[in-house]
Amino acid sequence: MFTAREKWILFILAAMQFVHMLDFVIMMPLSPQFMSYFHISTARFGLLVSAYTFAAGLSSFFGAFYIDRYDRKHLIQYFFAGFILGTLLCALSPSYEIFLLARVLSGVFGGLMTALVMSIIGDVFPPERRGTATGTVMMAFSLVTVLGVPAGLLLKDLASWHLPFYTIALVGALLLPLVDRILPRLRGHMDGKPASVMETLGAVFRERSHWTVFAFTVTMVMASFLIIPYLAPAFIGNAGLPEPYLKHLYGLGGLATFFSARIIGLAADRYGKLPVFLIVTGISLVPIIALTQIGRTPIGVLLFFSTLFFIFVSGRMVPGLAMITGSVAPRYRGSFMSLNSALQQLTMGAGSFIAGLILVKLPDQSLGNLDQVGYLAAGSTLLCMFFARRLRSVS
Repeated sequence: MFTAREKWILFILAAMQFVHMLDFVIMMPLSPQFMSYFHISTARFGLLVSAYTFAAGLSSFFGAFYIDRYDRKHLIQYFFAGFILGTLLCALSPSYEIFLLARVLSGVFGGLMTALVMSIIGDVFPPERRGTATGTVMMAFSLVTVLGVPAGLLLKDLASWHLPFYTIALVGALLLPLVDRILPRLRGHMDGKPASVMETLGAVFRERSHWTVFAFTVTMVMASFLIIPYLAPAFIGNAGLPEPYLKHLYGLGGLATFFSARIIGLAADRYGKLPVFLIVTGISLVPIIALTQIGRTPIGVLLFFSTLFFIFVSGRMVPGLAMITGSVAPRYRGSFMSLNSALQQLTMGAGSFIAGLILVKLPDQSLGNLDQVGYLAAGSTLLCMFFARRLRSVS
């Protein structure tokens, strides 16, 4: 399906996404260590997650003013380098306050990464292969959970929580020369007179269908990030999972999504992105409800539902992102994806923060009110299915 050149492009985009996503995702299973090391509550941990996403959201918003004015290759190199610096500062942080500032810096540079990756996919791959290309790059999330998170937890066991961040920064630095060598210059979207800031914003916001995309993004992301940041403490405190088994649980989920992401992408191209999205999202309600109702649970049952969660909650992003990418004309794709990424990042932060306010850490280390968070996530899931049916493809 892809030429050798296209495969290398997908490889480097997936590798950058792997580093970028691992820096964010590793925060979740390390949450018990952060709360213990910094002596913080669930709400203050939620602020660590939210600080990154709010900074990323603001970066993406302002990025919409210039992202379509420059070569996408040069922009992604610049922001990836800044992101690596922010991650290194996280590793060096001696206190909660400094770590919080380092997360803000990481978010400022990391905020545009996904928007740039999706814009490059939209520019390089035609609609009939875009779902498969998106699914291939989304396999980075699978590798994060099957390799990155278990490896990060192992590094934490060998030294401390600082070592995973040192390693992420090192891997990112090693990727920078490959980014320059592999990615092509992408300037086709710059043909003609560059649109002014007001023209760009006007073109994005005047189109009524774009507001449907924004609503779709908010509900899809909110449904996930009400739960994802608190899965690790729920597995340990509510379900009774011994902490050393946490890496195996994430590893199994990641291994499953390594195969399922590409299968879902292929199915989206063959049978239609909307039907596949609705099926995958509908099934995701099962693990969402199950994992937010758990008490002491046998490890086999916990592994079953957590694996379903990884497959279907992350899997719906594959056709979902492909639908979003195809909903805007190429001339404004970068700006639109940047604004949409800003909304996505802000929603991630809001979801984490809202859940942190609802959840209560009980004396036995379990999370109280977890079922209420689950009901909110289920409601948001149903809303995103409603908006998905109203998206309109233009390319």
